[in-house]
Amino acid sequence: MVIPPWENQTTIAEFVLRGFSSIRQLNIFLFMTFLVFYILIVSGNILIVLLVFFSHHLHTPMYFFLVNLSFLEIWYTSNIVPKMLLIIIAEQKTISVAGCLAQFYFFGSLAATECLLLAVMSYDRYLAICQPLHYPILMTGPLCIKLASSSWLCCFLLTAITMVLLSRLTFCGPNEIDHFFCDFTPLVHLSCMDTSLTETIAYATSSAVTLVPFLLITASYSCILVAILRIPSGTGRRKAFSTCSSHLTVVTVFYGTLIATYLVPSANSSQLLRKGFSLLYTILTPMFNPIIYSLRNRDIREALKMCLSKKPSFLLG
Repeated sequence: MVIPPWENQTTIAEFVLRGFSSIRQLNIFLFMTFLVFYILIVSGNILIVLLVFFSHHLHTPMYFFLVNLSFLEIWYTSNIVPKMLLIIIAEQKTISVAGCLAQFYFFGSLAATECLLLAVMSYDRYLAICQPLHYPILMTGPLCIKLASSSWLCCFLLTAITMVLLSRLTFCGPNEIDHFFCDFTPLVHLSCMDTSLTETIAYATSSAVTLVPFLLITASYSCILVAILRIPSGTGRRKAFSTCSSHLTVVTVFYGTLIATYLVPSANSSQLLRKGFSLLYTILTPMFNPIIYSLRNRDIREALKMCLSKKPSFLLG
């Protein structure tokens, strides 16, 4: 009987996240920068959630989906950034195998959910612009809840498949991950078992939750573009485009960062460069979303002005 080589090796109990150890001289600068970005991300997305919750004129399908997206961005960033800050400033680089797998699970699930939510939001804009008379009938409250909840549930279940396969792998060392969080590729490279099945299924599920929503978004905006071009007046075209410009900008930034990160050939780029690209979708994209929606969206700006103009109750009369 042939004994697999990994059965003669010691199974490791924790990983070491190297983070940005190659530029350790910039630790304080990186810590302060990422801390400020994290505060902006959390506060900006919380502000959008509160504005939608307290502004009755924002209780529409588009802003319901926006609240889902903002909540996702808070959770998504909080899954990675606090640990990254500890790695940078406190040199606490170790993370248990279970903790690493959990971080990857939430990262993968939330990234996939964002893809589906963006597709749902593009479908909402398609109905609002291309079928405005039927929009209130088609995009009802129960349908919004079903679309949002199915996006969350589907992605968390799909990522669970990869998570189960990862948890069955044996990690025998080395235990260093040259990254600032537990991403899939550096994680499977540390396994001393055959990972071909795990990688194939992970590739299939990730392709399904990124490419299919991207195709749906492309189809929706193709129809929207045709509908806008058919509007006779320039004012009407600008008004129609303004209702979806914020979402289109967010989609462009999100998918642009994914393409920049995962289409960079690993053999021809340094690991530091790949970490830099990873920062685009883990920090910059979540930070830009509230800015984009606040600067390019008139309803959000008006709701913010109304909230700022109201005096606290203890100052009245």
